[in-house]
Amino acid sequence: MVERLRRGKRRRGVKLSSQGWERLQTAETQQAATDNGRQPYTLEVLGQITGLSINTLTKVRSGKAPVDRQTIADYFEAFGLTLTPADYVHPEAIADDFPASVPKMAIAHGEIATGQVDWGEAPDVSIFHGRTEELATLETWLQSDRCRLVGILGMGGIGKSALSVKLAQQLQGEFDAVVWRSLRNAPPLDSLLQDLVLFLSDQTDSEATPNRLRHWLQASRCLVILDNVETILQASNRAGQYRVGYERYGDLFRLLGEAPHQSCVLITSREKPAEIAIFEGMELAVRSLQLRGSLKTALGVIETKDLVGSPQQKQQLCERYGCSPLALKIAAGSIQSLFDGEIGPFLDEGVFLFNGTQRLLDQQFERLSALEKNIMYWLAINREWTSIPALASDMVPAVTRSKLLEALESLGWRSLIEQQSRQYTQQPVVMEYVTERLIEQVVTEITEQKLARLIRHALLKTTANDIVQATQFNLILEPIAQQLLAHLGSAAEIATMLTQCLDPLRGKPPAQSGYAGGNALNLMRQLQVEVTHCDFSHLTIWQAYLQGLNLHQANFSQAHFSQTTFYDAFGGIHAVAVSPDGSLFAAAGTSGVIQLWQLANGEEYGCCRGHDGWIWSIAFSPNGEWLVSGSADQTVKIWDVKTGCCLHTLKGHTNWVRSVVFSPDGQLVASGSSDQMVKLWDLEGRCLNTLKGHTNYVQGVAFSPDGQLIASAGWDQRLNIWELESGECLHTVKDANSFWSLAFSPDGQAIATGNTDETVKVWDVQTGQCRQTFTGHTHAVRSVAFSPDGQELVSGGGDQTIKIWHVPEGRCLKTLSGHSNWIWSIAFSPDGRTLVSGGEDQTVRVWQTQTGHCLKSLTGYANAVRAIAFSPDGQTLVSGSDDYAVKLWDIERERCLKTFVGHQNWILSVAVHSDNRLIASSSADQTVKIWDIQRHRCVRTLPGHTNTVWSVAFSPQSQLLASGGHDRTIHLWDIQDGHRLAVLAHPSQVRSVAFSPDGQALVSGSSDKQVRLWEVNSGQCLRVMSGHTGMVWTVACSSEAGDANGLTIASGSSDKTLRLWDAQTGYCLRTLKGHTNWIWSVAFSPQGHLLASGSADKTVKLWDVHDGKCVKTLVGHANVVRSLAFNPQGNTLASVSEDETIKLWDVKTGECLKTLRGDRPYEGMDITGAQGLTDAQKATLEVLGAIGA
Repeated sequence: MVERLRRGKRRRGVKLSSQGWERLQTAETQQAATDNGRQPYTLEVLGQITGLSINTLTKVRSGKAPVDRQTIADYFEAFGLTLTPADYVHPEAIADDFPASVPKMAIAHGEIATGQVDWGEAPDVSIFHGRTEELATLETWLQSDRCRLVGILGMGGIGKSALSVKLAQQLQGEFDAVVWRSLRNAPPLDSLLQDLVLFLSDQTDSEATPNRLRHWLQASRCLVILDNVETILQASNRAGQYRVGYERYGDLFRLLGEAPHQSCVLITSREKPAEIAIFEGMELAVRSLQLRGSLKTALGVIETKDLVGSPQQKQQLCERYGCSPLALKIAAGSIQSLFDGEIGPFLDEGVFLFNGTQRLLDQQFERLSALEKNIMYWLAINREWTSIPALASDMVPAVTRSKLLEALESLGWRSLIEQQSRQYTQQPVVMEYVTERLIEQVVTEITEQKLARLIRHALLKTTANDIVQATQFNLILEPIAQQLLAHLGSAAEIATMLTQCLDPLRGKPPAQSGYAGGNALNLMRQLQVEVTHCDFSHLTIWQAYLQGLNLHQANFSQAHFSQTTFYDAFGGIHAVAVSPDGSLFAAAGTSGVIQLWQLANGEEYGCCRGHDGWIWSIAFSPNGEWLVSGSADQTVKIWDVKTGCCLHTLKGHTNWVRSVVFSPDGQLVASGSSDQMVKLWDLEGRCLNTLKGHTNYVQGVAFSPDGQLIASAGWDQRLNIWELESGECLHTVKDANSFWSLAFSPDGQAIATGNTDETVKVWDVQTGQCRQTFTGHTHAVRSVAFSPDGQELVSGGGDQTIKIWHVPEGRCLKTLSGHSNWIWSIAFSPDGRTLVSGGEDQTVRVWQTQTGHCLKSLTGYANAVRAIAFSPDGQTLVSGSDDYAVKLWDIERERCLKTFVGHQNWILSVAVHSDNRLIASSSADQTVKIWDIQRHRCVRTLPGHTNTVWSVAFSPQSQLLASGGHDRTIHLWDIQDGHRLAVLAHPSQVRSVAFSPDGQALVSGSSDKQVRLWEVNSGQCLRVMSGHTGMVWTVACSSEAGDANGLTIASGSSDKTLRLWDAQTGYCLRTLKGHTNWIWSVAFSPQGHLLASGSADKTVKLWDVHDGKCVKTLVGHANVVRSLAFNPQGNTLASVSEDETIKLWDVKTGECLKTLRGDRPYEGMDITGAQGLTDAQKATLEVLGAIGA
């Protein structure tokens, strides 16, 4: 829950009035322009100028607390101002005269934080007893002593969490921001840092580093509480050490304790982290409070449990259990059930002696029925609030609802579970105890080959949200895997043991074999075991996560599947949409297929097949019965949602269709295209009107809610608003940057646009004026969408984040992270509670808007091959693909010899050095890498580009490498030492680079539709060749074509043409036409008489350079042809495609000689006779290599 800071009790003093603030800001700005380079003053500098403390300055500027009048007078005097009565107000006289813009302005200057409280999952402390002394001590440490790092330490259940919340509630008015976070689920440090930095910076800073957190802790006075820190500590003999993978938390705590800042980080833990132990001291800024049992707190617990006894008996009970609130709650359950709530008889028994919560829990757990134990294990596995229906569906064997309710009631009486709105969970101490018990039992069962828990309980829930799944991997599967390794020695031995455990379960009904098969597979995946050729036939496979597990040739025949996660058969996602009733969502992209899922559970609903290229846009009709799609095949299609059948194909565009939408009444479709046109269609496929006015690609179209207007925007930096009836352009809004996307507000009064300048802008429909500009993204914004009520606006783009903006206040509410590549599309559900997003990372994600949590992620698999090169001897091929790998192929034996791994994103270009020793690769991860073929490793990583690196090329005559990137630069590198020799600036993104045969010249192709010729030695641009009407995606050079003394340049463009240029004059020698879609690759034959081209039309064409005629068209690829290469002899051509294949062609005959393909995730996986798979799942598995579907 996030709420505005509540002001504490009123104090005497004054605050700045609106007029006073304006006078002060004007004076500050004028003086800063003179002596601070026009940069706003930081709080530190203001402190030096005014002589006031940072804390006092923060109070004055934020208006959160009054100060004495002389303080403000001193502040004014420092800037040559005289304080007047109109410059300040008394708090008693106003509700809040301080202007709302003040915090935002100060935030922009990096001075104060958000002024918010985020309680996260903090427990309710409305009932709180005692701890007066501890609260006073902590308040002194935080307020008077300004401690930077404080630890509240104590045994589990002693009340650390409640104390931290109560303290924060009491002090929240003294801090600019308060945030409470639980580490119960052991979040990775990067995840926590991003969460905290985004919150403290008011969603303006997404740099997830310890230094950025310290920056914001210094910029304003914040209270950050981290609960359950023991979760990230190692359970070993030596206390205070961190679990494997969590060591960087120690570096963070060290930094927060040592480095100066004006905030406080408060942690709670059952053991003291080493950093606190090292740095703490009463004279220092790092301290810890050891929390003991409190009699007053304990007596308060007894009172709430309605136990009967004398004051002496109550005190004796409290002391017997160490005054531990949790222990007393648990003991109270036994007293109620066994002794009718009377303390005396219970004490007379004298058997419940306190010796730590662990022993108490042991005693309580042994008293539970089998069903109660099962429920406790499931709550520990689920790790979040769980409903009764969800618990019932988990149970194996099934139990009746009445027995389940009875067991839950019993557990509630025992105080072992928490209840809220008919949902249940456990306290952290109890959850940890049950989890450890589960881990211990599972390890014992596997080593002794006696399965029980492994059958009845899923160690991983594929149906859980992403956060819970990550916790199940880290806190359940990983500890089991590590303990099994300690017992059995090797992953292979564990795999053997697991398969032996499964053998007796083959052929048994699911109720008897339960979760064992899924658990075994999940453990094998966790251990990274090779399960190729393994036999899982006739087994029940429930709750198995089968992504990232090599299942080549595995046997799943006659298996029974349920709630199993496979890869989906889609690639990059360009478009998502949610049905009007919120029941379905759809996604489409590079696969050319529209896939539909049920929003409630993520189960696949169906698909629509028929496009012959990438799909760029989809939209549901208002009645939800149809879908419309726009594709790179230059068509618009209307589909029946229920059947998946194509009802109509609308033809008329002459380039990619980038955006489609239904009119509000469902009678019309509008489409925008790279042909610069907007077209209006009826549902029979007739084009009713073509709206002309754009001069570059149209990226987005939208109808106004009343259907009277159409808006269109694109790369010509224009937003056009058209009247539907007349087709007249009413307004043209011109901006300094291009538009990627647009959306009407629900009231039709505004249009939001996502822009290439990394901003989101909101425009007034009537005037065309910009109302608001939202800044915070760090890359082009590719998608925008309004919430149904118009209060929120979401945006996503190249920085891989989604931002939720509050439109009335103009501020960012949340930043959602999870995608690992560009986000292309976002859509709201009709109720505004859910978001669906799709990206180039081959995932579709479903988000909860209120919390920002990812509820479901669907992961596709498509391994497009984007780059190809021959070795100088022609015996091997080098390829680069979407799996981030560079592969070396043996052509004769048709197999992959070596895979080079190291890039963190797609491989877009590869080159082989003339000595056949080195490979260069460029990637969307913004790096260039050089690989040693003989030593099979990366010998150099060349950083320097600040965006995608599209192309690399070795110089034929020197130790020089060129790279061209999206950052509008060409870099020249010395490959001996990796030194960057030069950076050539380009006016637009560089898509391709190529050296001349003599290495003296370099050619580049760019998004600005031009080809450039550079002199390598001087870095001078010799010539600019213009003529293409679309982006130049590919260039190549030859000195043999036509004139042996001349240099000929070939270029291929999104305008579907090839051009041959005379390098000496810059004249276009020929324009080669024949492709019907964008051209991605060109290559000259070694002899220079042939030119090969690869296109999005899925063909390869061979051209005679001398006369420009097409000699052959090579057909066989099933998707975009991305790259081409001739072998050194010139008789074989290699082509690669987004269909994941490499094809070798006989240049003379045009015959396809060989097709090479890497293994897909489920290559040869046998699913003959498998049950529980839908037709859609079977089709997907078949596409990904499975047999027997």
